[in-house]
Amino acid sequence: MAEAQAFLDSAAAAAALLADPAVASAWEAPSALSRFTVGGLAGHLARQVIMVPELLAADPRPAGQRVCLLDHYARAPWVGAGVDAEINVAVRRSGEAAAACGAVELARRTGSAVGQLRGRLPAEPADRLVQVPGAPWLLSLSDFLLTRLVEIVIHADDLAVSAGIDGPPLPRPATDTVLALLVRLAARRHGPAAVLRALSRAERAPATIAAI
Repeated sequence: MAEAQAFLDSAAAAAALLADPAVASAWEAPSALSRFTVGGLAGHLARQVIMVPELLAADPRPAGQRVCLLDHYARAPWVGAGVDAEINVAVRRSGEAAAACGAVELARRTGSAVGQLRGRLPAEPADRLVQVPGAPWLLSLSDFLLTRLVEIVIHADDLAVSAGIDGPPLPRPATDTVLALLVRLAARRHGPAAVLRALSRAERAPATIAAI
């Protein structure tokens, strides 16, 4: 499962970023994301890794409707929601809660989760269904890992910027996969012409083609 390897390599890079002393030094400061402290953002990033062993330990045959990857994003209540929307307030609270253990322990827990997953994830079937946290629908494991990969790639950059350091070197397969998915999501949200113009015709580019 190619998604598993891309996720594992990116998760390891995220764990290394979380262990950087610059992140701990900026822990209480505001992050590059509105209303998030650096620590809270670090907690949110770490959760993208730590939640995966928890999901794999859950019921291997969860009840619910399976949806495809694009429909998952179409249904997600946080897509396009304002910074003070209830769903985004809950996301910030979850990040701050995860960060309550402190920078050193959070990095340790993330690294430990990566170690667990290296031994288990490659053996899991790509079509295994998993419950999407906070949602009533299911995704295949391969699709769920892609959603976590999007979170890791985007928030690793957010956290590095917040700590005033360079972002971690992420594997090319991971960034290529995330960019391809974001283009598909942007085209679905704004229309193919808007994305085409934003990428090739600056004089006709729309104000935004934000995918999520």
